[in-house]
Amino acid sequence: MVSRAGFASLLGASFLLLLRSAEPLGFNHRPTTAGDELSAAPSRYLTREERWMSQRLDHFSPTDHRQFKQRYFEFLDYHDDPNGPVFLRICGESSCDGLPNDYLAVIAKKFGAAVVTPEHRYYGKSSPFDSLTTDNLRFLSSKQALFDLAVFRQYYQEKLNSQYNRSAGFDNPWFVFGVSYSGALSAWFRLKFPHLTCGSLASSGVVLAVYNFTDFDKQVGESAGPQCKAALQEITRLVDEQLRSDSHSVKALFGADSLKNDGDFLFLLADAAATTFQYGNPDALCSPLANAKKKGESLVVLDFGGSKFAVKLPIFKSHPKMTVFVLRRSIQASKIVFTNGSQDPWRHASKQKSSEDMPSYIIKCSNCGHGTDLRGCPQLPFRIEGDSSNCTSPEAVNTVRKQIVKHIDLWLSQCHEPTRAW
Repeated sequence: MVSRAGFASLLGASFLLLLRSAEPLGFNHRPTTAGDELSAAPSRYLTREERWMSQRLDHFSPTDHRQFKQRYFEFLDYHDDPNGPVFLRICGESSCDGLPNDYLAVIAKKFGAAVVTPEHRYYGKSSPFDSLTTDNLRFLSSKQALFDLAVFRQYYQEKLNSQYNRSAGFDNPWFVFGVSYSGALSAWFRLKFPHLTCGSLASSGVVLAVYNFTDFDKQVGESAGPQCKAALQEITRLVDEQLRSDSHSVKALFGADSLKNDGDFLFLLADAAATTFQYGNPDALCSPLANAKKKGESLVVLDFGGSKFAVKLPIFKSHPKMTVFVLRRSIQASKIVFTNGSQDPWRHASKQKSSEDMPSYIIKCSNCGHGTDLRGCPQLPFRIEGDSSNCTSPEAVNTVRKQIVKHIDLWLSQCHEPTRAW
């Protein structure tokens, strides 16, 4: 029988392997290196050729005319008709290093669409300042980002008109896409600027700011299943005990001995565990933890989230002041598709109830997580064209994808109508 210390070591080793093997899972959250520029472009990315535009720093000040350089990418290989649609893919809170070759590429090819994506201000190479002081960061907000998108949309439409020798008033049909935070931006863009887009796909769009977000932890427990949940509970208990007696040793066990703040360490563990379910990789965590637990002694199981792991940390919570730009359940918006994976803890901060003008779909499978409709599953390694074959129910994914295409087709066709009734 394995001792308590030995069991903790096994759990720590499992978590450490998970943390070290983890890959950032944002749209483009991946460091760029010179060596992979050519090898990644034909497969993982549609393009990584950088383009630049001048963006206004403060959209809400009539006297501040400062600008910064904003990076963007364009892919025109499928745009065989100059009057064809433009798909605006929104980059979120990470470096945007190219246009990913996921399921959006499949949709773009089907509709003959150009695909463009501007990098979010303050991320990657699109930071207005060299230093991120508190004063400089005041221009980082979702509201500023939405107006960035509107300005970019105008800039790129004018660029297309010039390229095709068209009059300044011509408008291609636009459609916006995003996942997670950028999914929320996609929905908000349609809400704020309905005249600038035919519709929106908000994949795992976290449009609801939820204070005391306990549903997140509940979903992690449900997605984990009884055995893995029990192992996670035991990790919580053991870590709590050892933090009180020898915090340095327990942090070293997880390769985090440089962290001085216990709260930062607990957040690291919470985030590492939740990420596996969020991105459709439950076996990467649960299999080694379940095996480690079987080799251990009888364990005391606590209520999930019942220790300071969850109680003393504001993990995954949203502040009430963040509701300024929330898509409320009763909002009068239209032509927004919401999608969520059934195992994604963040789905409880998205719109899950379908309505006529804002349909919502839950993709149900045991590894359907964040952005499954565009990314496939699991999301490590990257799935070319959002390959769904490794989802536990490819049919569930493909059924929702057909619905997405159906809505895009309808709403794009309505954009072409003479009334332009968007």
